[in-house]
Amino acid sequence: MRRTAATLLLLMLAAAPAQAFRLGDDSRPLSDNPADHVHAPIDGESYDEATHCAPEPKPGMVRLTRWMQRHVRGVSWGSYRCERWGKHSASLHAENRALDWPLDVGVPADKAEARRLIRLLLAPDRDGNEHALARRMGIEEIIWDCSYWGAGSPEFGRYAPCYAKNGKLRKHVDPTVGHRNHIHLGMSRAGAAARTSFWR
Repeated sequence: MRRTAATLLLLMLAAAPAQAFRLGDDSRPLSDNPADHVHAPIDGESYDEATHCAPEPKPGMVRLTRWMQRHVRGVSWGSYRCERWGKHSASLHAENRALDWPLDVGVPADKAEARRLIRLLLAPDRDGNEHALARRMGIEEIIWDCSYWGAGSPEFGRYAPCYAKNGKLRKHVDPTVGHRNHIHLGMSRAGAAARTSFWR
């Protein structure tokens, strides 16, 4: 399973070019990190691939959507879409484990909000645990502005659909395909089932 996840990450990531979203050098804990208020061992980082279409609502996905409604500007674009790539390969949306939230990179307030959200999800907690809130919520991937982060990755890399075979950013990338008009948050199976520490 790790080999399959590693293959998927290699397809999506590769070395991050200058155009990819960057977390930056600020790896300090945040004073208002909700992860600091969870008194349970930190969750591990894992990536669960999607294999089929499963439209039923997932309790963790419902809770993540409600949390976003309270803490992030915008509204949900939904979580379910039966998008299959092969016999046993599908988008996380197919298993109802991914949320799309409109934050447009071309709108300064949206861009700032996306950066704030990503920083909050991936900042270390006061004990130094990296990606603390994402781990506690069970968020296994983030896609925004032609850039991809997967569980365990130290930094964002390039999102393959935005780039040509020569590695250069395509001139005309559909804003939805490139995740430039929204941010995508994908959940692990445990996160989607509300079995990670933040939801318990």
